[in-house]
Amino acid sequence: MFALIDCNNFYASCERVFNPSLRDKPVVVLSNNDGCVIARSNEAKALGIPMGAPAFQYEELFIRHNIHVFSSNYTLYGDMSNRVMEMLSQFTPEIEIYSIDESFLKFYGFELYDLQELGADIIQKVYKSTGIPISIGLAPTKSLAKVANKIAKKFPERTGGVYVLDTSDKIKKALRWTKIGDVWGIGRQYEKRLLAIKVFNAWQFIQLPHEYVRKEFSVVGLRLYRDLSGESTLDFEVVRSKKNIAVTRSFEKMYTQFSDLKERIATYAAKAAFKLRKQDSCCSMIHVFLITNKFRTDLNQYKASRAVSLSFPTNSTIVLTKAAIYGLKSIYKAGYQYKKAGVIIMGISPQSNRQLALFTNENPKHQQLMKTIDVLNRTQNGKLKFAGQDIGRTWKMKQERLSPRFTSRLDEIIKVKV
Repeated sequence: MFALIDCNNFYASCERVFNPSLRDKPVVVLSNNDGCVIARSNEAKALGIPMGAPAFQYEELFIRHNIHVFSSNYTLYGDMSNRVMEMLSQFTPEIEIYSIDESFLKFYGFELYDLQELGADIIQKVYKSTGIPISIGLAPTKSLAKVANKIAKKFPERTGGVYVLDTSDKIKKALRWTKIGDVWGIGRQYEKRLLAIKVFNAWQFIQLPHEYVRKEFSVVGLRLYRDLSGESTLDFEVVRSKKNIAVTRSFEKMYTQFSDLKERIATYAAKAAFKLRKQDSCCSMIHVFLITNKFRTDLNQYKASRAVSLSFPTNSTIVLTKAAIYGLKSIYKAGYQYKKAGVIIMGISPQSNRQLALFTNENPKHQQLMKTIDVLNRTQNGKLKFAGQDIGRTWKMKQERLSPRFTSRLDEIIKVKV
């Protein structure tokens, strides 16, 4: 059996752990630079706050309903996620961390266990140790575990936060309840095509002929089709390398000068390169983009992007920064006020499988230099910068509503008055 563990309203729950007065109160968490709503408590959802809502447009609503608003505290959220995953790993050695608030567990040899009781035990122990509420879905395959988890979260008063799909009747009923657009792995394009042939739920999807699915939805769609049918085809990915790495930010104010944008792009490229090295990967392409402020309709609007192919796979900050700045030069236009920029690293492959070119290859000194820089930055909190970055300038993300980093900074540790 597979179990999908999902932390309920994770970012909002993290804020509540160290501030119990927030329980049963509406809470929202904002994106970088306090831009848009990226997390909501159930109480905030009930007040009609949509995901992605621009904060400035909903400020009046926040005040009127006494909604507690927080800036993204990724240091706290990342540490709390690690604590939850550590607790889950005590129940089985087979765990796949799918995202910051989700993980799959695989249970072999648990045939004699009451899985409903096991799930309830996991919920109780995780909450007692971390203060984070979770929901659990158990089923014979990963995609069915996703469906079970949705039911557990949707009907907590009936399921107790745990739902087990362990009979054919329960699986059939669950798949009929699951809209086709809510199926894990069904994107918007697949959803449109399926709705066009009157496939409205997951059960109708697995009733399609096998050959039709293979022809119309490729091997990936066929694998999902079989997995939803109860045949486990989506195995564990114990170590997952990202297919793309993006570093994007909205600026705290608008910028017009190329020099300001160049510094930002250089910094983003350096961060992306560090993430690439961290997962022992290289890339063959870097994508750069610029966007003006779409909410300022009184200003001229412009957005552009450029993908720059590299002569050889690399994870060198030096090479990637040069390529990113080259892309920026090709899309920058004077006279516009830019609000957001970013880089996306693509064409990622394992460093061990890097294909070398015949005449153009990376300077062999780069690898050792990158290792040294990474070690120094880990111990010196990122103080070592490249020439493309402005050493005398500190760029700080707008975080006017940031809560303390309770678990990782001694000077921000929770204070108890006795």
